[in-house]
Amino acid sequence: MSSSQAIEALREAFTSLPGVGPKSAQRMAYHLLERDRKAAKSIADALQHALDTIKHCRRCNNLSETELCSLCASPKRKHSLLCVVETPADLEAIELAGSYNGCYFVLMGTISPLDGIGPDNIGVDRLMQVLDEFDIEEVILATNLTAEGETTAEFLTELLSGKDIKLSRIARGVPVGGELEYIDRNTVARAINDRQELYKP
Repeated sequence: MSSSQAIEALREAFTSLPGVGPKSAQRMAYHLLERDRKAAKSIADALQHALDTIKHCRRCNNLSETELCSLCASPKRKHSLLCVVETPADLEAIELAGSYNGCYFVLMGTISPLDGIGPDNIGVDRLMQVLDEFDIEEVILATNLTAEGETTAEFLTELLSGKDIKLSRIARGVPVGGELEYIDRNTVARAINDRQELYKP
């Protein structure tokens, strides 16, 4: 245990990051304080700036500095096509594949009963508002093929199947248990292009 409460607080803050345990957090804290205070200041400033300026796009729920993000504001996108993803990283993975020209909705999570996360804890209500507000012809469910992603897709399928909207699911080009941000571009592109129809009004 460090004698400095400030160091302990910094180490504790680093452990809140995904994949960072106590030892890694300690190494990062000491590295920044001992050897690279300039980088530490840069990180702190960038994080504070992001906290002050980043909000959620009013249409797609993605992180954005403006009320409407650049993708939602673009006249080149097919606004009647909506791809539902779990996270901003998943959106980026599909964009990098270069095979999709519609719009998105970012749930910012998945349904996970074991973790106490239900539909009310992610962006389901906002998704329903978007579907009511905009003229959407097809919804592509592009949640990950994990247990939580499948649970979320099944819930959304049941929720949306009564609407006058074509509903499809990304194809199994993405391996079961895979997460979009870690999968190669060609596989992501194939999954989007070979999506499976779940419901057609």
